[in-house]
Amino acid sequence: MPAVDFKKTDKALYNPGAEPSLIEIPRMRFIMTDGKGDPNEEGGEFQSAVELLYGLSYGIKMNKANPPEGYFAYSVPPLEGLWWLEGGSMDFSQKDKFFWTAMIRQPDFVDEKVFARAREDLMRKKKLDSAKARLVTWEEGLCVQVMHIGSYDSEHESIAKILAFMEERSLADDIGEMRKHHEIYLSDFRKTSPDKLRTIIRHPARKI
Repeated sequence: MPAVDFKKTDKALYNPGAEPSLIEIPRMRFIMTDGKGDPNEEGGEFQSAVELLYGLSYGIKMNKANPPEGYFAYSVPPLEGLWWLEGGSMDFSQKDKFFWTAMIRQPDFVDEKVFARAREDLMRKKKLDSAKARLVTWEEGLCVQVMHIGSYDSEHESIAKILAFMEERSLADDIGEMRKHHEIYLSDFRKTSPDKLRTIIRHPARKI
């Protein structure tokens, strides 16, 4: 049986069009870790968080010697990030002041027991402290999303599309203290030219 690829089985979540669309995001399980500062800083906190998330995620995926109940072969989903400034706002010109949550989706069979074992294995094999990571079941709810193609610095163009879409449909952008600007990274920035990067931009919405 081929490995499950969530990008293919959940196309509505991972393959939006170049024009915004309204979507209800279901409850899903994630490994998350929080931090602050410029994500582009070489050897910075964000890069360490990404290493931690992938270490845990691949540790769970590859641990087939004693698989948990309900285990199935799957591809590790893409990295995602929630971004905000103090007070809940968003301004891409102030990267050094970013607060963020980096996260990777997990299959439903990943419970606290599976997560704890992955943390222990990561410490034993790679000496990586996973104390900052947590397993969260999260329901994002009503959102507007769009596929952004291009550099991260040009995301304001796609965000403008999202805001215009919301205004036309009597929706409000619900970014604030509780809900955040959300990005899903479908391209490896180390191997992809900036003009071809594929990033899902998702904003929480509420009906006016």
